[in-house]
Amino acid sequence: MKTVPTAQPKLYIGIDIHKLSWKVHCATDLFCGKSFSMPPEAKTLYDYVQKNFKDHQVSVAYEAGCCGYSAHRSFTGFGWHSIVTNPADI
Repeated sequence: MKTVPTAQPKLYIGIDIHKLSWKVHCATDLFCGKSFSMPPEAKTLYDYVQKNFKDHQVSVAYEAGCCGYSAHRSFTGFGWHSIVTNPADI
């Protein structure tokens, strides 16, 4: 009997976005997380996710701030669910 998965694994990414670097925290339903710093480039994060979490459904959240919505547009372009939050609400 062949086993068929009933749900796609999920990856949750929280980002502290700054002009010179991003502080990223990744977590799944089974893994409490890993934090790291990276250059402020959406493509670099995309490459990391493709290498380490290829089959996961990705959700990203970050605070609105000085960097605008270009990261949000990139994330949604990758097919990821992206939320830009008000800093006062976090």
